[in-house]
Amino acid sequence: MANKSGAKKEDAVERKIVASNKKARHDYHIEDTFEAGMVLQGTEVKSLRLGRASLVDGFIDIDGGEAWLHGVHIPEYAQGTWTNHAARRKRKLLLNRAEIDKIERKVSEKGHTVIPLSLYFVKGRAKIEIGLAKGKKSWDKRHAIAERTADREKEEAIGRRLKGMRD
Repeated sequence: MANKSGAKKEDAVERKIVASNKKARHDYHIEDTFEAGMVLQGTEVKSLRLGRASLVDGFIDIDGGEAWLHGVHIPEYAQGTWTNHAARRKRKLLLNRAEIDKIERKVSEKGHTVIPLSLYFVKGRAKIEIGLAKGKKSWDKRHAIAERTADREKEEAIGRRLKGMRD
């Protein structure tokens, strides 16, 4: 069955965003993104379903042919017992071999890193969007802000003209 946009209902996947790393797109040029599953404990999933997580200090490391997520804070589940998890433990990411090899090749180049961009649920499964990134210099950041401001002013001027107002 197709909807108004012509896409099938099955293609439209609902994402319930838990956390996003807004500062990552400001500090890095994102060259490529990947969606990865995560190996989690039960209380971590319950804590995520409550919408509690922070990706700010997170990074991904490739070790022994496996991808690991470090520094992401998933707070302890309030109703958890002695089975509760450590808030900042390292978590294994589920990626296929080709993706891990591609990431490992890029990270070996100077200036590249892998960072978490967002954490969300798709069909009840916790997923993380990771980005292959290259750090921005401070002048790059200033240039991006200036571009954004210029675009905003241009859009406002076009809107005023369409409404018949003077500049």
